[in-house]
Amino acid sequence: MIKKIHHLPKVITKPFRKSYYHQPGTLPGTIIINENAEPPNIILIDYNQTTLIREQITNPEDCANYLDTESVSWVDVQGLGNQDILERLGKVFDLHPLVLEDVVNMVERPKIEDYEDQLVIIARMVIPKEQGYGFYSEQVSLVLGQYYLLTVQEEPKYDCFEGVRTRITKGKGIIRKQGSDYLAYCLLDAIIDGFFPILELYGEHIEELEEEVIVKPTPQTLQKIYQIRRELLQLRRAIWPQRDTINFLIRDSSELISDEVRIYLRDCYDHTVQVMDMVETYRELASGLMDVYLSAVSNKMNEIMKFLTVVSSIFIPLTFVAGIYGMNFNTEKSPYNMPELNWYWGYPLCLGLMAIIACGLIFFFWQRGWLSNSVRMKRNSK
Repeated sequence: MIKKIHHLPKVITKPFRKSYYHQPGTLPGTIIINENAEPPNIILIDYNQTTLIREQITNPEDCANYLDTESVSWVDVQGLGNQDILERLGKVFDLHPLVLEDVVNMVERPKIEDYEDQLVIIARMVIPKEQGYGFYSEQVSLVLGQYYLLTVQEEPKYDCFEGVRTRITKGKGIIRKQGSDYLAYCLLDAIIDGFFPILELYGEHIEELEEEVIVKPTPQTLQKIYQIRRELLQLRRAIWPQRDTINFLIRDSSELISDEVRIYLRDCYDHTVQVMDMVETYRELASGLMDVYLSAVSNKMNEIMKFLTVVSSIFIPLTFVAGIYGMNFNTEKSPYNMPELNWYWGYPLCLGLMAIIACGLIFFFWQRGWLSNSVRMKRNSK
C-alpha cells in the first residue's frame, strides 16, 4: 500500500480536551488508549435501494463479509476503550498503522490522506451543550473505501449523525441510491452544519453582552467577553483546516469520489466558508465589546469624578464661610473685630448666606449642563 500525503496549509490548533501525546522516541503507529474512554460500540448499517441491514457488531471480523459487496456498508465505531478490538478492526479494513494511530489518538488536526484504495479524513465535530451556550468537541475519523465507510468517534453520547441515519432507515432523499462517497459527503455536511446552531447561540449571547456592557458593565462582564473570545478561537481552529480538507476532496482526482458527489461537496464547501465568515464576524464583535467595556468603565469613572468634583465645589465656599466665622476673634479693642459675632441674627444670617451660595452654585452648574450626567450616573448606579 503506497501512501500519498497531500500537504495542506498548516494551521496550528489547540486540542479541545486533555491531550495524550506520545513520549519522545515512541515507535510510529503506537496507539494510546485513554483510560477513561468508553468501550467500543460497533454499529453496522448495510443498505442499497431495496434492502437495509442494521445490526450491532461484537466481533470485528464479522464486518469483512460486507466490505466487498456492492451495497454500501457503514461501520460506525463509537468509543475507543479497547485496544484489541481497534487493532482487529484495523486488520479487517487493512488500515496502515499510521492511519490507526491517527484514528485512535484524539489530538489530530483536521486533514485528509490518500492511500490509493482508501481516503482517510480527520474532521472535528462540535455539539451544543444541553444548557446555556458553549459546545462539546470531538474528533471524527472517516475511512472511505469503494463500497464501505468506516467512522470512528470518541464519545458515543455526542453525535450529529442521527439525521443521516434516519434518512437511510426511512429511505428519504437519494442516499439509498448513491454510493459510499455520497454517504461520506452527508456525514461531512452534517458536521459542518453542526457549527451553525452553536454560532447562533453565540450571536444571541454577544447581543446580551452588548446590552450589559453599555448599561452596567462589571468585572464579570469582562470575564464573559474573554471566555467567548477564547471559545470562538477554538471554533476557528476547528473549521479552518476542514475547509482545506473539503476543497481537496473537490479538486482531487481520486476515483473514490464521483463527479456527482463533487458537486454536492461544493455546497458543503460554501457552508464551510459561511461558518468561517460568521466566526470571524463574531470574533470582531467580541473584540469590539472589549473596547466598549473599557470605554464604559472609563466613562463611568469620569462621571464619578465629575460628580465628586461638583459636590466638592459646592462645599468649598461653605467651608470657607464656616472657617472664617469659626475663628471666634472677639476682642473689642482690636481694629479687626468681627461685629457679626455679636449680632442677634448673625447665626441664621450666616446659614442663609451659605444656603444662597450653595443654591447659586447648583444653579450655575445646572445651567452649564454639568449636573445632568452626574444625576443620571447616580441613578444608574442604584
